[in-house]
Amino acid sequence: MSASTVSRQFARAALRTTARNTFATSSRQAFRQNGRRFYSSEPPKTSSSSGLVYLAGAAVAGAAGFYFYTQGGSVSPKVFNPTKEDYQKVYNEIANRLEEKDDYDDGSFGPVLVRLAWHASGTYDQATGTGGSNGATMRFSPEGDHGANAGLKHARDFLEPVKAKFPWITYSDLWIIGGVAAIQEMLGPVIPFRPGRQDRDAAACTPDGRLPDGAKGSNHLRDIFYRMGFNDQEIVALSGAHALGRCHTDRSGFDGPWTFSPTVLTNDYYKLLLEEKWQYRKWDGPKQFEDVKTKSLMMLPSDYALIQDKAMKPWVEKYAKDNDLFFKDFAAVIVKLFELGVPFKQDTEKIVFKPVNA
Repeated sequence: MSASTVSRQFARAALRTTARNTFATSSRQAFRQNGRRFYSSEPPKTSSSSGLVYLAGAAVAGAAGFYFYTQGGSVSPKVFNPTKEDYQKVYNEIANRLEEKDDYDDGSFGPVLVRLAWHASGTYDQATGTGGSNGATMRFSPEGDHGANAGLKHARDFLEPVKAKFPWITYSDLWIIGGVAAIQEMLGPVIPFRPGRQDRDAAACTPDGRLPDGAKGSNHLRDIFYRMGFNDQEIVALSGAHALGRCHTDRSGFDGPWTFSPTVLTNDYYKLLLEEKWQYRKWDGPKQFEDVKTKSLMMLPSDYALIQDKAMKPWVEKYAKDNDLFFKDFAAVIVKLFELGVPFKQDTEKIVFKPVNA
């Protein structure tokens, strides 16, 4: 067993039980140094593709990829039927690169990949059947320019070399595998994956306003999530993803991490909501909360609304007390989110990826 594996296993146990106590009295500067807290760098440079030119959305059954192979001036069509092992290779490629740039955020691209998969899926509208992860329409304007998607170019650019190495995979499936890999490699629960999403063109872009606004309260959350077919419990479970990552002033306008371990998925988000005292931050940015004790953590108005709402707060309390329950419910609801509106073939099997570093 490698030293890095041992270290990660220790981190999982330690951070779930002692992260809050360990860092509660740390200064903002000390947390930056010890927690690898940094801000975004430039996105990674993408490598050029080989002689494979992939055509997304071609009339090919199931999850097969259709592309042209060009060599010596000749062009020949190829059909590739990926196996579970092929998808595992894609997963491994992403997992092995998550921490390749120490100066990106907190040292991992994991949180921004979760956000990409989340936002690609969260545009689904149950009434019209539009939006969702099937299409990867954030590649195009205007969807890619929507305010809620600010900064996600970092995630899309990160995955471009993976797409070049595995040209048979659709962007739609690739983005979701990115989210799955990030969650599992950041010590979260196992997230089963079903392939079969097809890419669509700019005509399928969804209108602005379908994603949650962090500045608003529980009524807004219900408007957004009920539209997709979620209930109050699922809203609270999905919100637990805020244990990961941070907000940026040059993206959402908000600033800071939700937890002391932003690259490890735990139920600390719920614990902190309940156990810390929160006050409005005095600054020139949008309204947000900061913890009274260290002033190094933040909560959005939409986060704080979870403990102000009588129907949602009990679920916050349950997840704060039971990390296993949170993991079980989070895994179920994130799979539901990732699959909204996807026309899978009936015999499409779910794939459980083997973690690389977790």
